[in-house]
Amino acid sequence: MSRQVLTGARVFDGVHFHDGVALVIENARVAALVPRAKAPAGEVTELAGGVLAPGFLDLQVNGGGGVMLGEAGSLAEIETICRAHLRAGTTGLLPTLITATPEMTGRVVEAGIEAARRGVPGFMGLHLEGPHLDPRRKGAHDAGLMRVMTEADLSLLLRAASELPRLMVTLAPAASGEQIAALAAAGVVVSLGHSEATLEVARGAFAAGARCVTHLFNAMSPLGHRAPGLVGAALDAEGVFAGVICDGIHVAPEVLRIGFAAKRGAGLFAVTDAMAVAGTDRGRFDLVGREIQRRDGALRLADGTLAGADVTLPASVGYLVETVGLAEAAALACVTSVPAGCLGLGAERGHLVPGARADLLWLSDGYEVRKVWLAGEAVQG
Repeated sequence: MSRQVLTGARVFDGVHFHDGVALVIENARVAALVPRAKAPAGEVTELAGGVLAPGFLDLQVNGGGGVMLGEAGSLAEIETICRAHLRAGTTGLLPTLITATPEMTGRVVEAGIEAARRGVPGFMGLHLEGPHLDPRRKGAHDAGLMRVMTEADLSLLLRAASELPRLMVTLAPAASGEQIAALAAAGVVVSLGHSEATLEVARGAFAAGARCVTHLFNAMSPLGHRAPGLVGAALDAEGVFAGVICDGIHVAPEVLRIGFAAKRGAGLFAVTDAMAVAGTDRGRFDLVGREIQRRDGALRLADGTLAGADVTLPASVGYLVETVGLAEAAALACVTSVPAGCLGLGAERGHLVPGARADLLWLSDGYEVRKVWLAGEAVQG
């Protein structure tokens, strides 16, 4: 039995902080969290302050390392994206395909199944964001590729759900309807997004099994005092999760404070909505034949439309603490235990409790990544 003992840092277990403790890892799993003086014998690593946390989880990652998912729909794309984000502290992610043709969607699903079979480090499953969306809220997606879900589409999604570790599908109720219940029954995490849904329509979708909302506040019917829309439905619903982009550009800090207060500290998690330039110094890339410019912390089409985000999860945590005013534990939960809960992973990921995967992240007090472990092994480079 291999044993590692990590000590010298504050430990965040996914919910609470612990001081003066040692984290014990045995055979790629968390074995115990014990007082430092009672740490068992083993390979001891002394950490010079900072925070030891569960590896971060990102449920919306379109690209990274210079590639976008869906350029070729290959296993290599998934491997490159996972590797690029792992270096930034994301030990688990859902590579995300934005609105695409049926053929490309099928290729990406096959690549995801192969990634799961091979155990690609960091791969937790797929997120298919579209094409079953509302063109009126297309954002940077290609409206010409959006369509109502067909029986063939549903069949592909049900097969993907049976062969992938996790599958999240972002859809608009207007483009899916009765299929929401079938997807949810198959274990798909159905997320509402890019939608003009009213409060009543959104509530109907939640009742049918949808349990998440994609990049809350962006590309959806807004909160109005007489027409609460999808935003109002998401904030008011118990048991409904929502991803949110915390880059200081997509959502104002005041609105984030309102959102976290409305959800009573539960259900909101940070996503990067990362694109090909993540993990690189590139200043541009192409998205379905359109040039995206990287400038001033944002990614935009020529007309100024935001096209994903240029932020990391550690930077998101810093923004939530320093600008939004969230408590440090709540901010860290937004990238660990909350997204784990959204995927139904329980204590397997996003927590440092006995039996959890030993996916770890050592952060400085300023939320800079110092070291990453995946299944108890230090990640190099």
